[in-house]
Amino acid sequence: MTSPAPSFTLAYVPGVQPGKWVRKWEERVPTVPLSLVGVTPADAADLVRERAADAVLLRLPTDRTGLHAIPLYTETTVVVVPKDHFVAAADEVTPDDLADEILLHPLDDTLDWERPPGRPAVERPATTADAIELVAAGVGLLVVPQSLARLHHRKDLTYRPVTDTPQSRVALSWLEDETTDLMEQFIGIVRGRTVNSTRGRPPTPPQPKKRKQPPARKPVPRRGRPRRRS
Repeated sequence: MTSPAPSFTLAYVPGVQPGKWVRKWEERVPTVPLSLVGVTPADAADLVRERAADAVLLRLPTDRTGLHAIPLYTETTVVVVPKDHFVAAADEVTPDDLADEILLHPLDDTLDWERPPGRPAVERPATTADAIELVAAGVGLLVVPQSLARLHHRKDLTYRPVTDTPQSRVALSWLEDETTDLMEQFIGIVRGRTVNSTRGRPPTPPQPKKRKQPPARKPVPRRGRPRRRS
């Protein structure tokens, strides 16, 4: 029976952009196709546990039971506001600046807090996308990782950094017992290892040294005998 051709499936949560790593994979491992799968934050870890993906780019904190996780970077936290809101005139704000504002807290919130600063809304929106629509309608403001503010960009909204708030960490996660050679290849890519790194691949056997050949000797020109004088 012919074994299936190797492949690699990478899942990612909204806002995370794996494009630069996918391009690097295509350069380094052109014979193995990489497939991308979008997944909700709630389902991200389970997708790997169920082996529906080889790895996932998700946000911490999350349930890491049975999983490895390598933190990759930390995102800036921002508040999304209408463009005519007073916050839009600031370079950055603090939680105290938002104390009198209604802060929306969607059920798929990725920040590790019980509730945002400010006054709570009557109901929690189901998703971040729903919360963005409520911000546009003037119902309240929304605090999210910057990548989600960019993902849900609207011309009538803007965002500003918020200091002293929880931050979202993006991590690469995969099954603890399945660090395959392909997984090592992808780990090397996201960690910025060079193509010559030997980690995760069999070492190249030493090649026998070639013996240097002595330089060829130039033939010494033969001189003719001197003529004898009569």
